Amino acid sequence: MKKWQVAVVLCLAAIGSWFGLTAHAQAAEYTIATDTTFAPFEFQVKGGQYKGIDIDLLKAIAKKEHFTYQLKALSFNAAVQQLSANQVDGVIAGMNITPAREVTFDFSKPYYTSGVVMAVAKDSTVKNFNDLKGKTVALKTGTAGAAYGKSIQNKYGFKIKYFNDSNTMYNDVKVGNSSACFEDYPVMSYGIKNGIPLKIISKQHNAGDYGFAVKKGKNAALLKKFNAGLAAIKADGTYQKIINKYLHSKESKITGETASSRTFFGLFSQNLGTLGKGLWMTIELTVISIILATLLGLLLGVLGVMPGKIGPAISSTIIYIFRGMPLMVLAFFIYIGIPDLIGHGFKIPAFIAGMITLMLNEGAYTGAFVKGGFQAIDAGQMEAARSLGLPYWKAMRKVVMPQGIRIMIPSFINQFIITLKDTSILSVIGIVELTQTGTLIIARNFEGFKIWLMIAIIYLIIITLLTWLSNWVQRRIN
Repeated sequence: MKKWQVAVVLCLAAIGSWFGLTAHAQAAEYTIATDTTFAPFEFQVKGGQYKGIDIDLLKAIAKKEHFTYQLKALSFNAAVQQLSANQVDGVIAGMNITPAREVTFDFSKPYYTSGVVMAVAKDSTVKNFNDLKGKTVALKTGTAGAAYGKSIQNKYGFKIKYFNDSNTMYNDVKVGNSSACFEDYPVMSYGIKNGIPLKIISKQHNAGDYGFAVKKGKNAALLKKFNAGLAAIKADGTYQKIINKYLHSKESKITGETASSRTFFGLFSQNLGTLGKGLWMTIELTVISIILATLLGLLLGVLGVMPGKIGPAISSTIIYIFRGMPLMVLAFFIYIGIPDLIGHGFKIPAFIAGMITLMLNEGAYTGAFVKGGFQAIDAGQMEAARSLGLPYWKAMRKVVMPQGIRIMIPSFINQFIITLKDTSILSVIGIVELTQTGTLIIARNFEGFKIWLMIAIIYLIIITLLTWLSNWVQRRIN
């Protein structure tokens, strides 16, 4: 290129960079976590979109204050943990402002005031708190209802059972496993209005304020924008319109659902796109993870049978640690624990954290059966290869490994099936795979039996196909 052409290119690049930096400065983007199983404050509607009081308030405030954000759907407990670990910039999820939380988080000015009520099944004999003695009460982890229930447990002598989402808690009371649950009044009232077969039998207790939260000492600019935007939408009437829209309307008016869409096939056709996205995430995560786990497992298997003590010791230690650690604990440690330990704004994307979790866990199991497969080959095979002058690693690659892998192929297929099912646990770190997709749909329409039946059928179809593949491979090998 000529000098003047180089100068023009550099000039255009500089102008482009300037515009890019200016645009970034004018419209900062944040990651905001929310619990989308907490209708009417947040829930998922047809097409995978999120609606609710919190969602609409955040959207209106962002428009007023000229900032953009990415919404991250999590359980309430996971959202709070991710905020603590700097994985998200803020949380809006019907979060009560309490002295204990103010030690860790900075809150906005209150945007809603609510109280806690007790609800029971429609045919329940429980009439008041005194009737709870010796019975089990369902609570949602980390909520004001859970805190209130815990505070009166000793006084009224009931047992406690915790859940991560509201719908599962409601169903536990509905089927009679728990005698009652404690929930925020607007959430419980909305759910009953839209089909939850429970009834409220207490007045509102322990009224508290909801606030938008950021980590202590972090994102002061975002908090300032939220407060300013909240004041603005209260002043122009937008705030009250949003509140009235959700508290005084049935779900069908918001989501457009009809009676026919509540049938099994109606629900399936209505949520086909959303279920498809969840299924694709499950398959994508499974395929990538199982490839990496297979490579790790082969490495651990080879180390486990190599001469000397160092290789087998390394293999046994890694297998022992990651096979013995619960998958959920490992997921939280990688996604939340490591960034919290490193600090300095270090983040691990949820998909990457989930992939690493599955790779380590499934790789450890794979390593164990790979090691066993190699040990199943008669020792004379290696001795014969070495006596013919083959080096150890060449003998392994040419003689032992082909025979061992042939034995292990059915185990590889089985491990693929296990990995597919294990992806459901990763919803705790915010990955919206097939199981979490079902949870989000149920939080909107409360059709637990029908949606879980769909999820079960999808899993069974995939696992059946994989089983046929395993049998075909075995026949081909034989």
